[in-house]
Amino acid sequence: MALFSVITITFNNRDGLRKTAVSVQSQTYSDVEWIIIDGHSTDGTQDDFINYSSANISSEPDQGIYDAMNKGIERATGDYIIFMNAGDMFATENILNELSKFCAGTPDFIYGDAIEDNHLKRARPHSKINWGMFTHHQAMLYNRLALADMRYDLHYKIAADYDLTLRFLKSAKRVVYAPIPVCIFETGGVSQTNADIGRNEQFISRQKNRSCSAWQNHFIRSLQIIAWNIRKNNSRLYWRLKRKLEK
Repeated sequence: MALFSVITITFNNRDGLRKTAVSVQSQTYSDVEWIIIDGHSTDGTQDDFINYSSANISSEPDQGIYDAMNKGIERATGDYIIFMNAGDMFATENILNELSKFCAGTPDFIYGDAIEDNHLKRARPHSKINWGMFTHHQAMLYNRLALADMRYDLHYKIAADYDLTLRFLKSAKRVVYAPIPVCIFETGGVSQTNADIGRNEQFISRQKNRSCSAWQNHFIRSLQIIAWNIRKNNSRLYWRLKRKLEK
């Protein structure tokens, strides 16, 4: 059986961590290590640590979410790493059990679908990484040994998860898609409230990693802006178009 390292990053999000705790602690799969990296919260979060006695907990100041995520990786000992940050939840209590079935053959990377705004958001093929995140980060599992010493680049404020995934997939030998919803995504995070910064950082990452030509890079960013504006101004149209494109 594969050991999953579930890493939860939190800072002054006591209620969000409680939601995530219920989701993690209710998993029917037994081979799980839960790692909580708290940025030294001041909202009472630490008072709840007694309720998370099964978790490996660190609470200290950090340099932001990606520094905290790197700290989580350093503590992980599992076969696969998945991030389920404060406020995020697994789609069902059986999801890790379901995901364990896709670990046969020890793939380097496993990814699945997500639930967002009560919609099933199907993952795009991982080969579409140049077009942005093909699924939510909370629906991605990294083989810890394949990840090796690769870490989140702290120069990025929003898109370090995209950058790491882009770099990781360049060396990943076996990638598996699990056609099931893995997570319930907590909307309103920094990647959504600062979408323009995220798009620009993705542009820089593609450029830095030479993953596409210059004109393709500009074209991709333009289409991302169009898609974001449709979603912001007409959410119903956005989801309708997305479902048609998935067919």
